[in-house]
Amino acid sequence: MGGPFSGHRVLVTGGTRGIGRAVSLRLAAEGADVAMNYLSRDDSARAVRGEVRAFGVEGEIFRADISDPDETRAMVEAVRSAIGPPDMLVNCAGLAKVEQAEEVSWESWRRILSINLDGSFNVLYATKDDMILQGFGRVVMLSSISALRPRPQLVHYSAAKAGVLALVRSCAGAWAAHNVRINAVCPGMIETEPAFDLPAEFIESALGDVPLGRIGQPEEIASVVRFLLSDESSYITGQTVVASGGRVMLT
Repeated sequence: MGGPFSGHRVLVTGGTRGIGRAVSLRLAAEGADVAMNYLSRDDSARAVRGEVRAFGVEGEIFRADISDPDETRAMVEAVRSAIGPPDMLVNCAGLAKVEQAEEVSWESWRRILSINLDGSFNVLYATKDDMILQGFGRVVMLSSISALRPRPQLVHYSAAKAGVLALVRSCAGAWAAHNVRINAVCPGMIETEPAFDLPAEFIESALGDVPLGRIGQPEEIASVVRFLLSDESSYITGQTVVASGGRVMLT
């Protein structure tokens, strides 16, 4: 089918749930072939694959733990074989855990950083060579507003997501000459399953700080991602876009 993303091959990590699912469907609707990474829930992953294929594009699912560099490299090789080398990457896979600062253990710290920061490095470095070789690449990394403001109950998550922003800036500068653009999106509170796992008082407090007065929808973040992947953002790289209903305003 035609569309602004026709002919492009995008890998979406965490691509069968929440924001990742919304991104996969949005890009498929506009012509992209979509490879979706997931870690659990085979049945729901297959269901989303069917939704993607209904748009008349290639849609494949790939199970892998992106915190493991070997699994990540093997997954990207499988993507190459299935739909071709990806020229776009959207990293949505992540894990959050609410803990008081004084209760964070080394094991908890490592688990959260391994998914959110190590995983971001693994998927970016597993795909970058194809993009550099092709002379074309578009990358969007999902960070969080937790990277931008103090979050005493999310010490490990905040540190990991701040690291993602530094990774984006550094690599965007390194590979801009190869026509590889890399940007980050920092969502606020979004209506996804992880949000419902948070304590009710945490959600109520967070929403009290949102000027727009509501929780965000995955499709709203997918629209931002779509813009950053498209030619409409052709002069933007190494940037952080905040989509938080005004909860965080960068100055």
